[in-house]
Amino acid sequence: MIYLKTPEEIELVKRACELVSRTMGEVARNVAPGVSTRHLDNIAREFMRDNGGIPACLGYGGFPATLCIEVNETVVHGFPSGYELRDGDIVGVDTVVTLDGYNGDMCYTFPVGDVAEDVMKLLRTTKESLYVGIEAAQPGRRTGDIGNAIQTYVEKRGYSVVREFCGHGIGKSMHEDPEIANYGRRGMGPVLKPGMCICIEPMINLGSKNIVIGADGWTTRTKDRKPSAHYEHTLAITTEGNEVLTTFDYIREALGDRFI
Repeated sequence: MIYLKTPEEIELVKRACELVSRTMGEVARNVAPGVSTRHLDNIAREFMRDNGGIPACLGYGGFPATLCIEVNETVVHGFPSGYELRDGDIVGVDTVVTLDGYNGDMCYTFPVGDVAEDVMKLLRTTKESLYVGIEAAQPGRRTGDIGNAIQTYVEKRGYSVVREFCGHGIGKSMHEDPEIANYGRRGMGPVLKPGMCICIEPMINLGSKNIVIGADGWTTRTKDRKPSAHYEHTLAITTEGNEVLTTFDYIREALGDRFI
């Protein structure tokens, strides 16, 4: 069932989105060669709690951490660990915060040091495709319009779209209806209506779209071990269009001229 939010509920989602955005800014300040992914997780968890939030991923379905960490070929749901980031890595950081009973969700893939140009192009294209999807998220259109816009954009540029994972609705629960696939046909799927809060999150691979899930039941990698990129915003559908509730501005502030 799709839950339409009142203006008051959207404001609560927006407040959670502000906190998750600020959290990602704190993480961004610490992404560098030699920093462990567990250290990034500790920073995020402490920042959320210090600002009245709850790390929503921690314990969700048994997930053991605040951040989903996606290094290089990891597509989604990687565990933070003692792994120290290396020059040339990319690391996706995906997280959710609960504040006053409502959730905000976002993801950003960071380049670490000097990253190969073909991988940087993957990151830029994936991030661009996020905004292409957001532009398609208009009242009266359908979820398939979002997926088709993203798929068309990245496939024309030689990349592939992960099929097994997708965006989603959000509100009191981290994951609500409808699913927001990153591929599909225009005119298909549920109608987008004012009051819907959704997460759009393209997961795009440099090589094949095929994935494998590790023995831990969570960590998902590209089958060909080529890099994958992942960006996400939470937004609300409005009568006029949409409002993006998360922001990359804190990441931009932290990274300066390293922001992509």
